[in-house]
Amino acid sequence: MGGAPNGRKKGHTAKIKKYKKKTWLKHRARDVDQIQDDIEKAVITSTPADKFEYDDDLPGGGQFYCVETGQHFIDAKALADHKKSRYYKRRVKVLREEEKYTQESADMAAGMTKEVLPPAHPKKE
Repeated sequence: MGGAPNGRKKGHTAKIKKYKKKTWLKHRARDVDQIQDDIEKAVITSTPADKFEYDDDLPGGGQFYCVETGQHFIDAKALADHKKSRYYKRRVKVLREEEKYTQESADMAAGMTKEVLPPAHPKKE
């Protein structure tokens, strides 16, 4: 009697795609360069990067924060368990190994390097 063989309407996948994209963006982790900026700012101002004022909107009032992953936790036990996890250890390794992203590296990736080439017609002595 018409319709899709599994009983769904046409265009139902568009709604699923929108939902998936929205939830992915909502739960997206902070980028490595953002975390490196936070750590650098904490070193410059000599204040710990994991200290927040009490906030009811954040899990645990914002008192249990992991700087390396940029996540808030409900209590100290959850934070300690997180620091034992594979995700945390991989993130710390990436933060340690990756250099800070600069404009020079962006130019090199785009192919806009400033190479010093030897002269085409060298002077003869």
